[in-house]
Amino acid sequence: MLTLNNVSAGYGYDDIIKNISFEATDNISIIGPNGCGKTTLLRAIANIIPSRGSILIQGKTISDMKQREISKKIAMLTQLPSVYFSYNVISTVMMGRYLHLKNRFMNTPTKEDWSVVEESLKAVNMLEEKDKDILQLSGGQLQRVFLARVLAQEPKIILLDEPTNNLDLKCQVEIMDYLKKWTRKNERIVISVLHDINLALDLSERLLVMKNGEIHTDAGVEDILANGLLNNVYDMDVKEYMKKTYKRWNGTRK
Repeated sequence: MLTLNNVSAGYGYDDIIKNISFEATDNISIIGPNGCGKTTLLRAIANIIPSRGSILIQGKTISDMKQREISKKIAMLTQLPSVYFSYNVISTVMMGRYLHLKNRFMNTPTKEDWSVVEESLKAVNMLEEKDKDILQLSGGQLQRVFLARVLAQEPKIILLDEPTNNLDLKCQVEIMDYLKKWTRKNERIVISVLHDINLALDLSERLLVMKNGEIHTDAGVEDILANGLLNNVYDMDVKEYMKKTYKRWNGTRK
């Protein structure tokens, strides 16, 4: 569904990511230390920043596609943005239907559009807040509304940049569970940047581990965990740290 061949991108004259190549047909979680290029990679895939190399969606190069066509295939949720407008929740989520409304008479939403928007709000547990002004929402609620807007777009590929920022533990788990169900429908995939390794393991069976703007490891979860491949990336014994935390939950420090 998504193929990258030797993709490099950055800002100005400096490449942040270098010669990235991979193919995605199922969910992928991207992990790695701060500054390794995870967000830049998502922005390049979404065509937000220019890139070299080739990026293909369902076999078609994005450089040969208009932005409207790309937006029908890909939706991206960035880290929680600043809000400069005042709309209620349901109107904000309806913005995700823009490409579906365009060219209709007066861009009028249909019953199907409203149904999609309400289902998207249910998915993030915000339907009861649908009439509330988004300026009245907490950071966690706002993040869920913007995720619902992405879901309402009904893309084939969702790019998520730290989607669980500001969310409580219960909401994090519920959203991860929903995204896994969402990807089982109509050959959809989620490519997500996550700092929480446990959430990354929960969402995907495959991890793309980045370091210094390059792919350090691209493998299945079991291979990465069994071979201690995260230690070199994070400069620490990740497995040992996780084991210590697990022991605390079991009521023992040894």
